[in-house]
Amino acid sequence: ERRETRTGWGEDHHRLRSGLPLYIGGVRVPSPRGALGHSDGDALLHAVIDALLGAAGLGDIGDFFPDTDPRYRGIRSAKMLSEVLALVAGRRFTVANVDATVMLERPKLGPLKQKIRKNVAGLLGIAEDAVGVKAKTAEGLGAEGRGERITARAVVTLERMV
Repeated sequence: ERRETRTGWGEDHHRLRSGLPLYIGGVRVPSPRGALGHSDGDALLHAVIDALLGAAGLGDIGDFFPDTDPRYRGIRSAKMLSEVLALVAGRRFTVANVDATVMLERPKLGPLKQKIRKNVAGLLGIAEDAVGVKAKTAEGLGAEGRGERITARAVVTLERMV
């Protein structure tokens, strides 16, 4: 037997709107503005889901949770992630590592990064030190810098014995 390693990349964006909740990595973040989406708009978990699906050769989040399907209206992204992890496990892959970056001008995520990291690790069933979560601002540039959008990017490493 040998170990097969695969890497997947995911990216997600959501508009920010007043009065909506803001979820990042499954953690509700105190904010007057939240992500507009068909689901709960958790850009970080959506990026991780896309990275998982890509690494496993399974497509993308829209293939499994189309925004045209009313069954997924308001669905929590942690539930979507759970379903995707089952698909990935069905192909005998385990998650080895996740590294992610969230771009958001405000609120500042520095004080919440560890809580988000811990939650993502728990959702994935992996050690905290196998998860990286970085928070960046856009220095006032572009849609993120104007507070109009949240962007998340994630890289996932999967492993299986073949």
